[in-house]
Amino acid sequence: MAGVRSARPATGFRAFFSYKVFASAVFTLLCLAAVSVLLSSYPSHPTDAAAVPRRSFLASDPLRARLDLIYRQAADHSAVATAYAAYARRLKLDSSRQLHVFEGLAAAFSDLSARLAAPIDDEDAFRPLEKEAKDRVKLARQLVGESKEAFDTQIKIQKLSDTIFAAREQLHRSKKLGTLAGSIAAGSTPKSLHCLAMRLMEERIAHPEPYRRATAAAPSDLADPDLYHYAIFSDNVIAVSVAVNSAIKNAEEPWKHVFHVVTDPMYLPAMQVWFVRRPPAGGAKVEVRSVADFGFLNASYSPVVRLVEGGRGDLSVLNHLRFYLPEIFPKLRRIVLLEDDVVVQKDLAQLWRLDMDGKVNGAVETCFGGFRRYNRYLNFSNHEIRDRFSPRTCAWAYGVNVFDLGAWRREGCTEQFHQYQRMNEDGTLWNPSSVLSAGLVTFYTTTKPLDKNWHVMGLGYNPSVSVDEIQNAAVIHFDGNMKPWLDVALNQYKHLWTKYVDTEMDFLQLCNFGL
Repeated sequence: MAGVRSARPATGFRAFFSYKVFASAVFTLLCLAAVSVLLSSYPSHPTDAAAVPRRSFLASDPLRARLDLIYRQAADHSAVATAYAAYARRLKLDSSRQLHVFEGLAAAFSDLSARLAAPIDDEDAFRPLEKEAKDRVKLARQLVGESKEAFDTQIKIQKLSDTIFAAREQLHRSKKLGTLAGSIAAGSTPKSLHCLAMRLMEERIAHPEPYRRATAAAPSDLADPDLYHYAIFSDNVIAVSVAVNSAIKNAEEPWKHVFHVVTDPMYLPAMQVWFVRRPPAGGAKVEVRSVADFGFLNASYSPVVRLVEGGRGDLSVLNHLRFYLPEIFPKLRRIVLLEDDVVVQKDLAQLWRLDMDGKVNGAVETCFGGFRRYNRYLNFSNHEIRDRFSPRTCAWAYGVNVFDLGAWRREGCTEQFHQYQRMNEDGTLWNPSSVLSAGLVTFYTTTKPLDKNWHVMGLGYNPSVSVDEIQNAAVIHFDGNMKPWLDVALNQYKHLWTKYVDTEMDFLQLCNFGL
């Protein structure tokens, strides 16, 4: 009996505990159900909030999936149509059919996307929109397929054009930099050339008397009009010596040739020492003078002198002396102007027997085709140039020029030069530093073309000058930046100049000339 009674309380305890577990489980399930209801009534991610207005009306998942697919297709093809319209606009096809078609298609897709975002009551209302979207997608794919090849070709052409333009710009910049570097190299004084001038001036200062006597005892026939007279304006001692030496060595009657060298006052002693120590061979004569020796060259007479004294650093009185030949040589009837960067290869006596046909200047023309005509050197947008000159007139070159000084005086060429120089003080008619442009306007109708064999140019910039042209030339010209006394000289031509260098001059050896 005792055992039976003790078992009842245990049974009641287990029944009470089972009831509490059951109640807790029910409560937990109710709580989970409530949380699930709350979560299902709100979007699962903030970014889906915009989709709620157009999705909440749909009752089934299949319709929701169809709407999402149509919406994405409309958005994707709208972007494609907009991109093709932009390409057409970029390729300058504004008047073409493609631009208008793709712009209209992009607008239609935008309108369709807006209508797909609006509330739809049922599937009957959704089905027309779905059909319209499919039709527009099909049309867009068809248009893209038809236009893709043409657009790709146009894009390739545009890219190729852009590449060509960029390459041309780079080439233009490179040419400008190359020209600048070349002009700096040509305009700078090499160390050896500076050394030579300083050595000669040092000699003049150390032993003044012999050179004073030598320069004072000038020959009396320096102004004899029956001799062959040359003018060279330069401050480059070795270049002048080569031009003079080459002309004398190739002259049949060297004793008839007279060379008038005019230089800057600073280089006058060096030039005098050179030709005193190394006098010309064969009885030829050399006269060395300074720019300062010509009293008529003053600011009241010469516009060039006035501008130089006024601070114009782009002008050189020495370079413009060629426009004052009748004043510098009043007793002469004819003179040949040589540049200092030429080499004479044949006897030039024939130039004094040349029939000038009443012209002032005899020069070799440089035009070929449409190149190197007056329109390259003068500003024909200015009416002063346009009214006076023809842009198609053939240009000529300095280097070896025959001047009939009688015809010069008769035509008043120096006065014409002064007139044009005053007109060009602001540099609007031509580059003020260009003596060639000034010569073209001064001797516009008074230039006689010479045979091209008298003067072959390009040895200072053109590596392709014909060997036959060089061999047949009376004078070869190292015009350009690659002068033969510079390190940048063209090696295939340099020997034509160096063979006339007087290597027995002791100062050359002291100055390390690389000859």
